[in-house]
Order: sequence, then structure tokens, then C-alpha cells
Amino acid sequence: MSLPSSSREGATAFAPASAANVAIGFDILGFSVDVLGDKVTVKRTAAPGVVISGSSGVVKDIPRDPEKNTAGRALLAMQEALKPAFGFDAFIEKGIPLGSGLGGSAASAVAAVVAANALLEKPLSKIELLKFAMQGEAVSSGSLHVDNISPSLFGGLVLTVGIDNPRVKQIPVPNGIRAVLVHPHLFLSTKQARGILKGEVSMSDFIWQTANLAGFISGCYSNDLDVIRASFDDVVIEKQRSQLIPGFDAVRRGALDRGALGCTISGAGPTMFAWSLDADAPKVRDAMVAAFTAAGMRTDAWIVPISSTGAHVVA
Repeated sequence: MSLPSSSREGATAFAPASAANVAIGFDILGFSVDVLGDKVTVKRTAAPGVVISGSSGVVKDIPRDPEKNTAGRALLAMQEALKPAFGFDAFIEKGIPLGSGLGGSAASAVAAVVAANALLEKPLSKIELLKFAMQGEAVSSGSLHVDNISPSLFGGLVLTVGIDNPRVKQIPVPNGIRAVLVHPHLFLSTKQARGILKGEVSMSDFIWQTANLAGFISGCYSNDLDVIRASFDDVVIEKQRSQLIPGFDAVRRGALDRGALGCTISGAGPTMFAWSLDADAPKVRDAMVAAFTAAGMRTDAWIVPISSTGAHVVA
């Protein structure tokens, strides 16, 4: 039997990786990727405040100053708002490479607030936790956005509308669809990938992108794979960021030629993902890996369902 939250001295939470934007939903759409994730253990300290006591995993050198650490800044936001009589000591186990486009900074922030929430007298709702985790994500990206935070916290395919008062909607995904993710061994910072984006969009691209977002979400709700395929096309962000990813055109073409419904950049990149029918997923993965290999890139690849319970306490 688990202890009541008010009597716990510590808790460990897992938060899954995520693929943001999903081509047509820049900064508002994302889905969780359970095969990778971060764990954060938070323990009570006698005095209020936040301490990052250490880290392990695939990222060895992370900031120990909580103001400069995504998990630390999220916990500081909780401390500032809630003013508990105790502090937080956080140990971070990184399972997601930084600069991979898989929401590593977001997962750390999410896992931290979910673990800390288990220590509170009155645990907070996920929406309240979302707002704290957003503050952590801003440390990494330089701005407040939730397309990685929301799917990591809630799980599945998630649409988030608004920043100050976010509304989160989990979108159904038709049965039999899998996500294929291929991560080339290349670091690409979110700030760099956001820095190259133009500040203006043409009217024609705005209309096209809006139609694609509406069509994609409609196709998910109505199980219309043809509409999903037709709408899975980013005409605003992808063409600007693709230059940062070696082999991008060949990877995308290889996936589509093998039957993928769509293929694009995961978050800021360099990871790319495709949606495909379950039966087509292995050949889509192989084509994407082969294209990256031809571009001189070593890769990791996964085939995953687009469903998840999201972040949760594991100990």
C-alpha cells in the first residue's frame, strides 16, 4: 500500500519522450514516446528551496544550478507558488539525449513536478503541473511552449491551446497506426532551430497550414486515413529546418515511398518520425535508416504505438 502523499519523504516519477509539432501543429501538437524517458527522484529537504543533487544516464553533464536546469526551474516555480514548509532535492536520470528533438528538457521538467506532487499535502491537477513544467522548458528553449510538455504529462496525441490558461485535449489516433522514429547521432539545440525561423508567414501558407491542421485532427477523430495522409504536410516550418538535418529529403522520400502516411521532423530535430500502418512500419523504418546512413549518419530507431499513460510515479 502506498503512503499518503503528505507523509512521503520522496518519490520517483517517469516522464516519456515526445515528438512535437507533428508537422502541422507548431508549438501546439505533440505525441508521447514511451520507449524513452527521464526519471526524476525528488526528496524532501528541511529548508525550502531546490537542490539538484546529481544526475545519471545518457547525459552526464547537466547544470546543477536549479535556475539553469529544466527540472530545477520547474521545481522552483512550484516552491514560489505553493511555499511549502519543506524543500526539494532532485536527482535526474536522463534517458533522452539532449538536442535530439525528443523532448528531453520537457521530460525532466515533467518528471520533476510529478514526483514533487506526490509529496504535497494536497496534490495538484495535471493542468496546474503543466504550468510549472512550462517554466522549466523555457530554460532550454528560451520561450514558453507546451507541445513537448503536454504529451509527456498527459500521454498520447495532445493538442494544447493557450499559454496563460492552457486547454489540453487528447486526440484519438486510429487503430493500427504506429510511429516510426529515427534519431541520427547529431546534436541540434532547440534555440538554434527556433532561431532560424522567419517571423512572418505568407497568407497562402497560413491558409494551407491551417487547412492541414484541421484536416489532420478531423481525420484522427473520423478514422479517415486518406485525410490524415493528405493533411500530413508542413508548409511553414519544415522547409526552414530541413536544411539542418543531413539527408532530410531522402529520409522523407524513403518513408513515403514505403507507404508512410507522413514523415517529418520531430520537434526541433534532428530526429525524424513517420506515421504508418503497423504492417508497413518495419520497411518505413528501414528506408529512413538507410537514407540517414547514406548521408553518413549513425542512428537509433524505434517503432512505437501512439498511446501512453503519460508521466506517472514509479516509486
